[in-house]
Amino acid sequence: MLALTQIGLTWYLLPLAAAISLVYSCTRYELTSRIINRAVRLFLQVLFFMGVILGVLLALSFQL
Repeated sequence: MLALTQIGLTWYLLPLAAAISLVYSCTRYELTSRIINRAVRLFLQVLFFMGVILGVLLALSFQL
């Protein structure tokens, strides 16, 4: 039951990563198209690295 609760909490990472990417891109660029392109790129990079870290942590905690 605890695992289901923790999985529900991870869904908050998607809007959090999107908001961080958008705010960061808005502070760096002025053109709307460039802001959106960079925000999407940064969002995907953040998700990729969070997935890599999750994979490493799962591998390290396997059969503990």
